[in-house]
Amino acid sequence: MKNGFVRLSNAPVPLADDPYLAPYRGVLEERNRRMERMARRLTGGEGSLADFASGHEYFGLHRIESGWVFREWAPNAVRIAVRGDFNNWEDRPEFEMKPLEHGCWELKLPAGALHHGDHYLLKMEWNGGSGDRVPAYARCVVQDPVTNLFSAQVYAPERPYAFRNPVPPPPAMPLIYESHVGMAQEEPKVGSFVEFRTKTLPRIAAAGYNTVQLMAIMGHPYYGSFGYHVANFFAVASRFGTPDEFKELVDAAHGLGLRVIIDLVHSHATRNEVEGLGRYDGTRTAFFHEGARGEHSAWDSLLFDYAKPEVLHFLLSNCRYYLDEFHIDGFRFDGVTSMMYLQHGLGKAFTSYADYFGPEVDEDAVCYLGLANRVIHAVRPDAMTVAEDVSGMPGLAASQNQPGGIGFDYRMAMGVTDMWFKLFDIPDESWPIGWMYHELCNRRRDEKSVSYAECHDQAIVGGKSAIFRLADAAMYDAMHVGSQNLEIDRAVALHKMMRLATLGTAGHAYLNFMGNEFGHPEWIDFPREGNHWSMMHARRQWSLADDPKLRFHFLADFDRAMLKLVTERPDFSACVPQLVRLDESAKIVVFERDDLYFCFNFHPDNSCFDYGFEVRGGVYRAVLDSDAAEFGGFALRTPGEEHFPVDSQLRLYLPCRTALVLARRDH
Repeated sequence: MKNGFVRLSNAPVPLADDPYLAPYRGVLEERNRRMERMARRLTGGEGSLADFASGHEYFGLHRIESGWVFREWAPNAVRIAVRGDFNNWEDRPEFEMKPLEHGCWELKLPAGALHHGDHYLLKMEWNGGSGDRVPAYARCVVQDPVTNLFSAQVYAPERPYAFRNPVPPPPAMPLIYESHVGMAQEEPKVGSFVEFRTKTLPRIAAAGYNTVQLMAIMGHPYYGSFGYHVANFFAVASRFGTPDEFKELVDAAHGLGLRVIIDLVHSHATRNEVEGLGRYDGTRTAFFHEGARGEHSAWDSLLFDYAKPEVLHFLLSNCRYYLDEFHIDGFRFDGVTSMMYLQHGLGKAFTSYADYFGPEVDEDAVCYLGLANRVIHAVRPDAMTVAEDVSGMPGLAASQNQPGGIGFDYRMAMGVTDMWFKLFDIPDESWPIGWMYHELCNRRRDEKSVSYAECHDQAIVGGKSAIFRLADAAMYDAMHVGSQNLEIDRAVALHKMMRLATLGTAGHAYLNFMGNEFGHPEWIDFPREGNHWSMMHARRQWSLADDPKLRFHFLADFDRAMLKLVTERPDFSACVPQLVRLDESAKIVVFERDDLYFCFNFHPDNSCFDYGFEVRGGVYRAVLDSDAAEFGGFALRTPGEEHFPVDSQLRLYLPCRTALVLARRDH
């Protein structure tokens, strides 16, 4: 009971309440049993799965009391030697690894044999060939600026970084700022962890977000891959800085009250062989499926064999490593659709529940996702896991206590952004408001979701951000304050409205990509041969939002105000949006949530001067107006005006292309 009437809980309901899943209950239960069988197989029935997921403490290079120990898993190798700065890059017997059981290799060295900063590689030999390899468990991998070749680096500073700040508690509603460290600076260059910590983190905190999602953290050789062609799973991308500098970034974020999650790319890996896992031990099948099943034709990458215990050890340990080593607060799992289906979701329309349980489902991958969530939540019960899935797989973000529950905390509500960008291709006066509202609220009640108007995907090369789709070329010369340009007026108005509608209906969390809150212009394009290796589009022009003479700051100010409205209401995400009025001809939609009434007039021309809809008793005060002067609007309404219903009817002035939020209180 709140404000005198009942609020419906937005808490997830049991999977079993979905009648369409009844025919598949046996399959759902088998998924749980499959996880249990694999967990027992991995642990041998002894110890916990979280303890098993500690391969990073055994494999790789470690300082021990007697000096150094180095272990790797390479089952097809017949000889491995370590070459580096410390032995003049020569193949010497004293640096030859000894074979152990189950394809493992080990080398122990005295304390003075290696030093912090030394570069090294493995000289790996197999029947019929040999090659240099960056170790699979390497914790620091760097690229030579002259030769462009990669090597592992001994990272053992005398004074390891000591975390200072406590981890902020999980917010009632995560407000996620999707970010990329390299492109976070205004200068056309690759940004660093230090610059992101000192320049960008304070902006994120001041903007009202409570969670930072960092892309491209795991080591990737090609910058233009946006971090999605990972080669070095246990090494942070050295082009941004050192492991300790990343730790300091995470620590500083915690000090600002920001939680940190990273993109985890376990859906595929780069083909690279020297610095990556492609043909790591002379075969492709150490980590990946053989044949066509081991290749992703659309992504030009290799696909993990999730049925293989050694691969699960590698990947599960990778999950734990970032929690243990860097104190991050969770993961967004990338490419989950690709993992769960043998056809990777390519060209597939998921129109039937049978699609989620048929022969095209990779149950080994589904099992891995469940085990990964077990490990993450065992190590950090407060950690946040998010699944990027376009298929709508039931149970993905349901508890594993339920049949078929895979255990993610949230899933991306990917249909919302698709809806907005489809509307951009329709004349404004023809926007189907009923369909819009349906898509904004269309999510499984048994799972939590992250809603967003747009993310990085919409602005990557070949696409355009929402503001650029709305304004196009007018952005270049008409975004100054006082300009009289109908295209810009429309773009600014709809940019605010689409974000407010998305946040107001968001299931449990909200996401925005870096810079989109102020309408960052143009597209994202990383340096590549096709653009003459330019970085002009791989940066963020913060000065646009800082310039009071430009309209960009109005969008940023509105974004901050709408986030503040939500964070002031800790029960907001526990309430379900309730439709109050939907008027297709007038292009008006009104819904309530918590103590707020959201009123939108999407019509491009028709303003309503006395628009009525039914409400409960009380007093209704305007708390957010997209048309307010401080947000670059025309200020057609009185700020903070109070409204009193008459005969259960509230009558409002709703100008075209504006949104108004009212807060209700009892008399």
